[in-house]
This record gives sequence, C-alpha cells and structure tokens, in this order.
Amino acid sequence: MRLATFNVENLFTRFRFAHGVDPDDAAQHGFTSEDLRQRIAQADAKVLTAKLISLIDADVVALQEVEGMGTLKRFRDLYLGGRQNYPYLLAIDGNDERGIDVAVLSRLPLVHARSYQHLWDVSAPKPVFSRDCLEVDVACPRLGVVSLYINHFKSMRDDGQDGGRARTRPLRQRQCRTVMDIVRARFGPSPGDHAWAILGDFNDYLATDEQGPSGIDELVHWREACNVVARRPENDRWTHFWRGLPERGLPASYEQLDYLLLSRRLGEQSPEVPHIERRGQPGRAARYSGPRLDGIGFDRPKASDHCPIVMQVGAMHADGDAPHR
Repeated sequence: MRLATFNVENLFTRFRFAHGVDPDDAAQHGFTSEDLRQRIAQADAKVLTAKLISLIDADVVALQEVEGMGTLKRFRDLYLGGRQNYPYLLAIDGNDERGIDVAVLSRLPLVHARSYQHLWDVSAPKPVFSRDCLEVDVACPRLGVVSLYINHFKSMRDDGQDGGRARTRPLRQRQCRTVMDIVRARFGPSPGDHAWAILGDFNDYLATDEQGPSGIDELVHWREACNVVARRPENDRWTHFWRGLPERGLPASYEQLDYLLLSRRLGEQSPEVPHIERRGQPGRAARYSGPRLDGIGFDRPKASDHCPIVMQVGAMHADGDAPHR
C-alpha cells in the first residue's frame, strides 16, 4: 500500500448566489440549495494541488484542511479523474470553526470509520481535538486491514501574537496523549504489534527553541511507533515553508510539521525511505532547487504551503526489496 499525508491548504468551496437572490438576506436568514451555486475556491491553486496528488500516485491519501465531503467529491471529480481513480473517500465535519477538516482519498475499500471529535477536555473546557482524530480502516489485499489515525493538531499561531508555540504547547501535548490512548484502547498494551499509522499535520517541530521544547515529541518518539521521516537526513525533513515576516524581523522558515508514524510492526515491514514531494512549493521556497509544477508562481499560485509525504508500506518482495512505482 502506497500511503501519503498531505495538508492541501484551504480546500474550500464558496457560494455563488443564483440570479435574483440577495446575498445579504440569504446570509442572515438562510437559503435553500436551489438558490445557490458552488465553486472550488482558488481554483488555479487547487488544480496544482490535484497535480501533486496525481504525481505522488498514492493508494491512500490522508488529507488536512478539507471543507467537507461535498467539496472533496467535487475536487476529485473535477481534477483527479473522478471515481475511477479514487472510488473511496471520506470527510466528517469536525470541531474547527473555519470548517477545515481531516479526510481521506483511497483506491482501497474503507471498511470502518470513527470520529473522536466529541472527546472533551474538562480542564479547558473545550474539545480535545482542534479538528478531529479520524480513525479509518483500509482493506489492503497484501496487508489485511490497516487502521489510520488522521490528525491536524492545534496550530502554533495564537491570535497572531508572538510566543504562540509555547502557549499552545499544552493543547498539542494533550492531543498527542489522547491519540496514544485511543490506539492503546483499540489494540491493547502492545499496540505496536498491530497494523496502523498515525499521520497528518502535527503543527509543531521537534527542536527546542527560544519558546521551549516541542509539544509532539512524546508521540513522535513513542516506542510503539516508527517515525519513518527520521530515515531521511536531518536537514532534508522539512515539509512546510513559511515566507516569514520581514517587516517584523522574522525570517523564512523550513520545518517538518507533517508526520507519518507507522506501528512498530509496519515499520519493520516497510524499509523504504519516505519521499517528500516538493514540486508544489512556490518559487520563494529557495531551499528547494529542483523542478516545479508548471504554473507555480514565485509566491502564488502554489499547490500548498505543505509538502506531501509518501511511502510504500509493507509488501516487501521476496528478495527483501520494497516495491517501487
């Protein structure tokens, strides 16, 4: 199974009101579906997003920042070749007030799904997950059922203020520990013996900086899991480019915010080094000097501010080599 994770950056649809409908009145009092039309927002960028998904050629793609099921279906049908390429997909509305949810596209059957958006942090009080932890079981002919835990943890930004990483760290720590608890509750005291992956946008990096330590290290270094991106050279693990704020003296940054953690069992069965696909990055991401998709701009349009991570999971050949595409 070729598995990927990708934050597609604001995969939204936006309403176009039909002729004769007053948008202000509709927004205030509601409207019926016959009174509106929808379109994919920032379509030029989303065409590039789809091209990048096609390039990585994954059997299963965990997605972040998807507005909902209708948007995902429309995106697939318009830009990814429709049901014949990805017949299975799922998005469940989560806790994010902007409507950015986690989702999945798959060529393999999805045989079980469960949302954990309802879990409550009584100390906050608020939901544990900023979006959701979406549990999806994928039926893979050569691996059996593989359980995915798709996440998009709390952002390091805190109302645009400085010091957001430190202030939001406890939320990510609680989210990480809850994911571990969910996996233990399903698979028992030695969950690494089973087939699962925890993946998505963890919204933090592992290094300690002036704001203190990471909020995700307990999960990323969990002995029941294998952090496969650590197989890459340390200076070549970045998955997110931020252009910085020169007017505030903040330089551009390149960090690993996206992770693919395989269970200990799957990690042992999957010797491949994961690929980080950077051809969708804008031209100003100068650390990447390789080719880019046609249509990528210096700043915009771009496929996303994140890079997909993709790798072959399990299914080693008899000679010990993992299959390649």
